[in-house]
Amino acid sequence: MRLKGRVAIVTGAGSVGAGWGNGRAIAVRFAEEGARVFAVDVQENRLAETIENCPVPIQTHICDVTDGKSVAAMVAACLERFGRIDILVNNVGGSAPGGPVEMSEEVWDSQVDLNLKSAFLCCKHVLPVMERQGSGAIVNLASTSGIRWSGSAHVAYAATKAGIIQLSRVVAMQYAARGIRVNTVVPGQLHTPLVEFRLAKQRAGGDVESLLASRRKRIPLGVEGDGRDTANAALFLASDEARFITGTEIVVDGGMTVRCD
Repeated sequence: MRLKGRVAIVTGAGSVGAGWGNGRAIAVRFAEEGARVFAVDVQENRLAETIENCPVPIQTHICDVTDGKSVAAMVAACLERFGRIDILVNNVGGSAPGGPVEMSEEVWDSQVDLNLKSAFLCCKHVLPVMERQGSGAIVNLASTSGIRWSGSAHVAYAATKAGIIQLSRVVAMQYAARGIRVNTVVPGQLHTPLVEFRLAKQRAGGDVESLLASRRKRIPLGVEGDGRDTANAALFLASDEARFITGTEIVVDGGMTVRCD
């Protein structure tokens, strides 16, 4: 019960399909550890399996985290329901293929909004609450694409996930003296519902097994991680076990980014 009694906002707590997406796994894992979870997603149907897998009831909320007014309303709703916010997990994100030439300006803008602005807005509205409380923990989700070449051009995704890492560091230093810790989880190539829903179509002509096999070859541990591995890292960073940790990252990739190939 490492998070007993604490209130945790988890954005992107639903999933596009069955299985352990990062947000779903984090919401469930936090609930297992005693947190009062405020599970946020842009579509209600994506939260159904998250609710089913939670050992205790969780509060859900529909929010477009790329819109400031929607985020402000979400934070107000959490405060009305629970009276405080102890943990914020910024999990919303997604990739689009292409480099600067191939990618349209509209897709670039939408990627910046989805992957980076969403975290900025949630921090903007949650930080004052945590500051009044004198404590809080924020966990942002980046990607190994933000620190290494991933094997294919997803320029906006890579740039925004690199931005998440530096956003976390800057906010961590700004708010350290106010009792607020900010860290980043950097997941690698995990088997989440997005593999079937989007990535297999983008990179393997829809062949899921072919994509999974190619990804396994890049992982020194030789096994596939999933959202539960991300969730365990996020749980550690949100808990008192990480009370002396801020402004840093945990890479969850089976050793992939250590290799030079």
